[in-house]
Amino acid sequence: MSQILVVDDEPQIRRTLSTNLRARGFAIDLAQTGEEALLLANQNPPDLVILDLELSGIDGVEVIKRLRSWTPVPIVVLSHQGARTAKRTALDSGADDYVNKPFGMDELLARVRAALHQIAKLDTGKESVINAGDLRIDLLARRVFRADREVDVTPTQWHLIEILAQRQGRLVTYAQLAQEAWGPSSGSAEDHLRVDLAQIRRKLEPAPSRPTYFLTEPGLGYRFVFPVP
Repeated sequence: MSQILVVDDEPQIRRTLSTNLRARGFAIDLAQTGEEALLLANQNPPDLVILDLELSGIDGVEVIKRLRSWTPVPIVVLSHQGARTAKRTALDSGADDYVNKPFGMDELLARVRAALHQIAKLDTGKESVINAGDLRIDLLARRVFRADREVDVTPTQWHLIEILAQRQGRLVTYAQLAQEAWGPSSGSAEDHLRVDLAQIRRKLEPAPSRPTYFLTEPGLGYRFVFPVP
């Protein structure tokens, strides 16, 4: 049973999340403030945190930073639709994903499952081959196939594919992706990323202008997803 810490200053949201998550077999701790969240996380370490950014006292971004100083626990942020700058700050501070308020429970549960699945893979060893639709990404051989035919990609393109595929379902910000691909001195390198991702889509997507696998989160970053049947 996975332990989830829910942090939100709205009682109705805490009740809704608690009811729905408990019904799906999760154990739940509830916190109203950032200070309470940090105390609970220390007393009963969670497997995942669902965190509202707009808290009284210590805000959500500060909670993320403090958690990241001692734990890699997945953090799914709840954020209002228009707070793009806050989302980006939260993700760059160490959050793993975000869901817009008001949110659909099905979407939130999908993000929770994806984050927990990623941690489970890290605990048991990373998958060496990732299959998504007609794509096959062989991480050990550093090769990518579409419809069983190998696709020629440059070293930079491969590195970006590898980073995104290993975080399947999770958002990777421009800054995170650039730093992993080119090192800490790269800055955000958003223009370079857009060019490289456009080339990757031309090679791997069935319809590059309507991507299925390599999705853009405008103003934030990219996400590798499995196609919906």
